[in-house]
Amino acid sequence: MSARHRTFASSLSLLLIALLTLPWAVAAQTASASTSSSATAPAMPMTTMGHGDMAHMSMATPATDKKKEKSAKGKPAAHAATMDHMHGMNHSAKPNVRGEAPIVGMSNGAMQNMDYPSPADGSMDGMSMGSMQGGRAPQDARSPDYSDGVGYGSVQAHMGGNDVIGKLLIDQLEAFDGRDGHGQSWELGGWYGTDANKLWLRSEGERSAGKLQDGDVEAFWSHAIAAYWDSQLGVRRDFGAGPARTWAAFGVQGLAPYWFQLEATAYAGSSGRTAARLRVDYDVLFTQRLILTPELEANFYGKRDPARGIGSGLSDVRFGLRLRYEIRREFAPYVGINWVRRLGQTADYARAAGEHTLDRQIVAGIRVWF
Repeated sequence: MSARHRTFASSLSLLLIALLTLPWAVAAQTASASTSSSATAPAMPMTTMGHGDMAHMSMATPATDKKKEKSAKGKPAAHAATMDHMHGMNHSAKPNVRGEAPIVGMSNGAMQNMDYPSPADGSMDGMSMGSMQGGRAPQDARSPDYSDGVGYGSVQAHMGGNDVIGKLLIDQLEAFDGRDGHGQSWELGGWYGTDANKLWLRSEGERSAGKLQDGDVEAFWSHAIAAYWDSQLGVRRDFGAGPARTWAAFGVQGLAPYWFQLEATAYAGSSGRTAARLRVDYDVLFTQRLILTPELEANFYGKRDPARGIGSGLSDVRFGLRLRYEIRREFAPYVGINWVRRLGQTADYARAAGEHTLDRQIVAGIRVWF
């Protein structure tokens, strides 16, 4: 056989040997891979793994713990107890921050009151989950819902005790300029006493042409009859142009629903004179400091009093709009406009005196309380 044929025969023999041994080599490699996979369990995607999957997942043994695993082979009971401990783990179980044994079987409700370790070692000591959940008022709160028990109902619900306190409010101290002239006017009120009983004072009036035109002072015993409402019993004294008049007075005042301040007072005087006054005002808050206050006042008289220029029936109606800015809560300058409408016989007396029945006034002043 020539050298060329011998070389071809040798190559063909090597190829046949390789083809025959290839299946055994592949089988051996597969068996080796299977053995390696049994040592390390395939990782499950954490994004899809639930707490229930962890309870049934076989835990892999790291290579560094093989000696410990060998020493534990003689203690199957301890190993079973450890596995039972993990299978019974509640999803709310939390490992201790210091690396101690996990807390097993703890419910979410119990976690809210769980105290964590001290922040001195990098943890959160003294902080309870309950304090982070809200829903509980501080210890110094007057009541759990911060209302102090005040509502539209029995007056006993908001009694603050027998502490004696007082306040003076100069609601309007202003200059005005109108069709009938210019001048100054005031409106003020104050009280002193307890929540249940107090002395209440009110006064209003105006000055123009260098003299006092009209004014009155009222003094009441004010008694709480319901939450936000007081009954009042006292006297009123009129002064200014014309003779002075004295009236017995009784009425109510308080905070009506929708935050309307309301005063309704009836009067009885000498010679069969009677009168009534109704006043309503309301605060419109554009901001916490910029406040618009509409105010309406109406006066009624049972009989005419020509000496003071007052007719019977609805005598006059006053409506004002005042916009104030509270530099401080106790001090607020304001500007506004005021309309005074005289009606009936009172309008006749005004015409006879050369005055207008409708007076429109521009006002500017301050509001102060102590």
